Amino acid sequence: MINDKERIYLSLAHMSGNEQKYINNAFDMNWIAPLGPNVDGFEKELSTSVGVNAAVAVSSGTAAIHLALQLLDVGHRDRVFCSTLTFVASANPILYQGAEPVFIDSEPETWNMSPQALERALKEAALEGKLPKAVIVVHLYGQSAKMDEILYLCNKYKIPVIEDAAESLGSTYKGKASGTMGTFGIYSFNGNKIITTSGGGMLVSNNIDAINKARFLATQAKDQAPYYQHSTMGFNYRMSNILAGLGRAQLEVLEERVRARRKIFNYYYQHLSHLPGITFMSELENTRSNRWLTTLLIEENDAGLSNQSLLELLSEENIEVRHVWKPLHMQPLFKGVSYYSHKENESVSEELFNKGICLPSGSGMTELQQSRVINNILNFFKLKV
Repeated sequence: MINDKERIYLSLAHMSGNEQKYINNAFDMNWIAPLGPNVDGFEKELSTSVGVNAAVAVSSGTAAIHLALQLLDVGHRDRVFCSTLTFVASANPILYQGAEPVFIDSEPETWNMSPQALERALKEAALEGKLPKAVIVVHLYGQSAKMDEILYLCNKYKIPVIEDAAESLGSTYKGKASGTMGTFGIYSFNGNKIITTSGGGMLVSNNIDAINKARFLATQAKDQAPYYQHSTMGFNYRMSNILAGLGRAQLEVLEERVRARRKIFNYYYQHLSHLPGITFMSELENTRSNRWLTTLLIEENDAGLSNQSLLELLSEENIEVRHVWKPLHMQPLFKGVSYYSHKENESVSEELFNKGICLPSGSGMTELQQSRVINNILNFFKLKV
């Protein structure tokens, strides 16, 4: 029996049981420092898994985005368009480069970047003669954005696309792996992601030369010389051989983790979708979401309760739940930054923030734990009737 007050977390790390093998190999070889066979193996295995030519393992998904911007020569006062409904890490590297973020609203079907808003932003930027140096599109909670439409617009204006697939490893869009359709893709292996290296990330691309340059920059940009010589500013961004060992074991069970999270989503949907005012994040046709987090919207007028009241109830029951991401254009850090809404009088991202909630979705959740979450929600709705 599960303790009815035991903490249920949003998304705990889920070990495969094979991690120790790779870690022991690193210790046996005394290859503890950054770089080494596990790093090389992880890069090759992940690039094969998602179907790209090259990958470089780094210290975080944020570092991967920063490197992508470096490779695209984004600099002071350049513009970068970015999804607004995302974690701040998607946009902070724009500031690292001294560039100017411009935020693009979501659209209601995928909750991701609105092609409609993007088109309007690009048209205005072209008229101003200040097109962005890059577009960062985020695949939120495992659901791919409308990449055909986004890539069409960006190709029209010759703007490179960086796919922030931090939350969507294992997801597909029309048969293509999330993170592989733009100029660069990035993944995160933070402790709460679908697979983890505790902390870490990966930059991927079909441009092998660009990834080799990223590897050089991420290793302090050390010149080919018999001593430490540096002609370019670099970064200490490489992943450790120990953590890469975790990643190799985790990657072996990626498909199992996707199936588990999709099963969790389906169980929530089965038991909660009939409730008044409840709608779940949909899955775009011809895509497969890894369902990293199960997310839903609460229409207060129909449900008789707000997302905030449900968040408070579940928190009181020792169940970790969260709002969906607060849009970046609403963050104090980005006050005054340009923002393009989905429609003139419709900000989809703000509506999603005001109505959304993320439920516990870790692949290691037991059915008893999930039933406890569901029963608390059902009981709360009964009290409101």
